[in-house]
Amino acid sequence: MASARLVALAAFLLLLLFALGPGEARAADDGEVRALLALGAALDPTGRLLPSWAPGRDPCAPAPSGGFEGVACDARGAVANVSLQGKGLAGTLPPAVAGLRSLTGLYLHYNALRGGIPRELAALAALTDLYLDVNNFSGPIPSEIGAMASLQVVQLCYNQLTGSIPTQLGNLTRLTVLALQSNRFNGAIPASLGDLPLLARLDLSFNRLFGSIPVRLAQLPCSLVVLDVRNNSLTGSVPAELAAKLQAGFQYGNNSDLCGAGLPALRPCTPADLIDPDRPQPFSAGIAPQVTPSDGRGNGRVPSTRALAAVVVVAVALLLTTGVGLFALSWRRWHRQKVAGASPSTISGGRCSTEVVPSAAKASSARKSASSALASLEYSNAWDPLADARGGLGFVSQDVQLAQSLRISTEEVESATRYFSELNLLGGHGKKAGGLAATYRGTLRDGTSVAVKRLGKTCCRQEEADFLSGLRLLAELRHDNVVALRGFCCSRARGECFLVYDFVPNGSLSQFLDADTTAGGSGRVLQWSTRISIIRGIAKGIEYLHSTRTNKPALVHQNISADKVLLDYAYRPLVSGCGLHKLLVDDLVFSTLKASAAMGYLAPEYTTVGRLSEKSDVYAFGVIVLQVLTGRRKVTATAQLLAGNVDDDELVDGNLQGSYSAAEAAMLAKIGSACTSEDPDQRPTMAELLQELDTI
Repeated sequence: MASARLVALAAFLLLLLFALGPGEARAADDGEVRALLALGAALDPTGRLLPSWAPGRDPCAPAPSGGFEGVACDARGAVANVSLQGKGLAGTLPPAVAGLRSLTGLYLHYNALRGGIPRELAALAALTDLYLDVNNFSGPIPSEIGAMASLQVVQLCYNQLTGSIPTQLGNLTRLTVLALQSNRFNGAIPASLGDLPLLARLDLSFNRLFGSIPVRLAQLPCSLVVLDVRNNSLTGSVPAELAAKLQAGFQYGNNSDLCGAGLPALRPCTPADLIDPDRPQPFSAGIAPQVTPSDGRGNGRVPSTRALAAVVVVAVALLLTTGVGLFALSWRRWHRQKVAGASPSTISGGRCSTEVVPSAAKASSARKSASSALASLEYSNAWDPLADARGGLGFVSQDVQLAQSLRISTEEVESATRYFSELNLLGGHGKKAGGLAATYRGTLRDGTSVAVKRLGKTCCRQEEADFLSGLRLLAELRHDNVVALRGFCCSRARGECFLVYDFVPNGSLSQFLDADTTAGGSGRVLQWSTRISIIRGIAKGIEYLHSTRTNKPALVHQNISADKVLLDYAYRPLVSGCGLHKLLVDDLVFSTLKASAAMGYLAPEYTTVGRLSEKSDVYAFGVIVLQVLTGRRKVTATAQLLAGNVDDDELVDGNLQGSYSAAEAAMLAKIGSACTSEDPDQRPTMAELLQELDTI
């Protein structure tokens, strides 16, 4: 009887659990929806940038019928990732984010978020990746973040954060990347950061930190490959083992009071650097504070015998330190010679092998490209292949005045693009193909948004004079309708060059062609006045290229297309890729022309004479005029023949729904027809076209 009652009770409890379970799940889901709605309202107070974050929608529903933009859910239906990087968000990060208890990744970088970082973040126990960099966050780092045991990547750089770095961050034992550069932090570097066994990259540069570099950082295992403390107010001696371990991965410039052995940019240490009673060592340096015995009268003087003993101890310590440094340097040179033929996968320039990083760190690195590149980075000096005959790209600079303002370091390019993260990929493919790789969005240390084009070694002209002449030409191109080159550098280690341009936010003109305005479509329709302005701006940019002005010869673009016309926030057109053929090898230039021919931009005379002229650019401009007029990428021969009849539906973009000027459309059709004439002599010049466009 008792057993029967127990069985019945167990069955009742099972039924009760099944009955309550779904209700509890629905309540949890409702809580996440409320948290997401509160998060969206705070991040986007205008409500214009996140229209899909609306009540009544399922955040986890598949696109395009449902779901919240940038939200990914796990198999249980819980919110796992929020990815809203580069959305132009200008609100705040609210405490309500703590309601997303299953969140593993929070990606809000490259926005304009303001306010403080809420301490409620600590409730996200499953969070592994926290990306809040390149925003306007202010205030301190909440110490509660130190309790988030799952954190692996913390990116808070390029903000306006203040206060000291919490010592509690030393509790994040799974942390592989801590990026705090370009903020306003002060105080000392916490010695507790030396307790992070998986830390691969620590960037504290461009802050207001003072005190010495903790000895415990030098005692980290081989996981640490990058330590950047540049542009602070650090003092004291650099641990010799730290410099020997990291080599080029240790960046320490612009800390005038640092000293150390074996570092050419630092002065040798003196006894005053080791023990200076007038400059107390911070506790975070991993050294016990120096206590000056009192003479009983409160003036802090020490008996002469003790002072003499202290001086002797300091002198002996200095001699021992110097001897150890010299021995380490000699041993390292011998070791390099011994292992010169070793595999790079096991020995990398004398530094710790990246293969010995614990598996947890490698798992994190494999999951995020931002951390996967960190273990194999090799930094090189700015411009070195052009300034040093030993450069690995075959360029030897003889013009010391060449584009001085364009020099930029490889490290800054890598930092700006987050080490060429796939999240910042603007176009092309992340991996090089045929020498020419992708274009990435990036943010420089001063907050300027840029686009970085990667050029492989094999795609650049190998003749020094040709390459430098092309680079000089690109540097001199300055016009309101031409994308400006901001910087250039080469990397020996990567075998690549990088062209850094101004970033143009609205993408290319081609994105506005073939606009899908049906229900659920995401196409954007350019208004008629905007189309006129875009065509006129393109004409001004091309006319500038063709003109001869002070310090600028006439230049044929050769590869004008809707993809090469970029639009800024005000839809001002900027022609990109100008003069790029002056840097690239002929084979690569030819391959890009084949793509232009397939899209109808290549003038027909190229097939007979084998060269391009200003009239070839005029032909491509005429194709773009017809594309803007029709709203289509593919301009058919029929459309060109109908260029004199603007009433034909095939000629004027139907998405305008009649909202255009027939007279202006007729003029544009006439211009497009004249520019795409088979006979180049019948095509007008860009100067003539500008005069005609100015009458619209």
